[in-house]
Amino acid sequence: MTSPVMPTYARHDVAFVRGEGARLWSEDGREFIDFGAGVAVTSFGHAHPHLVEALCTQARKLWHVSNLYRIPEGERLARRLIAASGFAETVFFANSGAEALEAAIKTARSYHFENGQPERQTIITFQGCFHGRTLATIAAGRRKAHTEAFGEACPGFMQLALHDYEAVARAVNEKTAAILIEPVQGEGGVRVVEAAFLEHVRSICDETGTLLIYDEVQCGMGRTGRMFAHEWAGVKPDIMALAKALGGGFPIGACLATAEAAKGMTAGRHGSTFGGNPLAMAVGNAVMDILENDTFLPEVRRKAERLQAGLGRLAAAHGAVFKGVRGIGMMLGLACAVPNTEVTKAALDEGVLVIGAADNVVRVMPPLVITAEEMDEGLVRLERAAMRLAAQ
Repeated sequence: MTSPVMPTYARHDVAFVRGEGARLWSEDGREFIDFGAGVAVTSFGHAHPHLVEALCTQARKLWHVSNLYRIPEGERLARRLIAASGFAETVFFANSGAEALEAAIKTARSYHFENGQPERQTIITFQGCFHGRTLATIAAGRRKAHTEAFGEACPGFMQLALHDYEAVARAVNEKTAAILIEPVQGEGGVRVVEAAFLEHVRSICDETGTLLIYDEVQCGMGRTGRMFAHEWAGVKPDIMALAKALGGGFPIGACLATAEAAKGMTAGRHGSTFGGNPLAMAVGNAVMDILENDTFLPEVRRKAERLQAGLGRLAAAHGAVFKGVRGIGMMLGLACAVPNTEVTKAALDEGVLVIGAADNVVRVMPPLVITAEEMDEGLVRLERAAMRLAAQ
């Protein structure tokens, strides 16, 4: 039967009807281990009791009132994100990562406009990046497959090779507004940016009055074993975009900024009908309850060591299928020796979900609450998939 849904995704022929923790069940009764977490979204598992209770409690009280009025739960979540970030002083709430990046881009350009330098509009990005699917964010990503059907690209973006220190120094000029970078590239193949490179970029931004934007939509909110991925390098941004795990599966995005960087975002400059709605804010605060527990992130780091070791053994034992493991924390990738589409399909057939990425990588990003038993079972199923592919 032809689907009534626009075919913008190459969907696998499976439909899930129930989830619990790191397990999913399809409409035909099959059980799966979720090693993808909805692309690093359901980081607290499926149907987490605390998130469910927060959503249901809020749903019985109030869904929507408009940003024309104060939303106390949004103010509370903003204060918590600001405190956790260690740099931000203000937050704009949106509904997705792409929207959070749109806000970040507008924040950077409006900052220079307020400073009397409206010509400073160019945003520098890096090869392999992915920042969303809006017209501006695909211009930032500069991938032909994402841009070729949509006419002339939005102006004001340029791209450099990742880890090209000299190129960054040469590229920044009097028209540069900001440098936008993912501390860990997800769609680009799970590539961890060198701490020294982030330090270099920060230094250039400071010297030239350029703003530094981090895209932590995929790598933030505990995914790498710290609240934010950039904490491993100890290099703070001026602006940061968050989404995905911030809502644990409920649509939410956030753009964090210093007061100085956000001084151009005055009344009427930007907005969102649904951004910061009471339902999203209730879930976001529930997510922060979990992440702020003193034992949670240390436990994520311990689980990450176990998962990394297991994937390392898998890659070593099946060199005809896997070349090795990359990544940090529980944001990991298996570099493939066969097409990664074959790996994701074989894994699905064996009852484990993994997600493809560029550079012929499959991402392994399970819920952060995954148990040791679920992790081990997922690895067993991945090994069966590798054996099947090797036999072919």
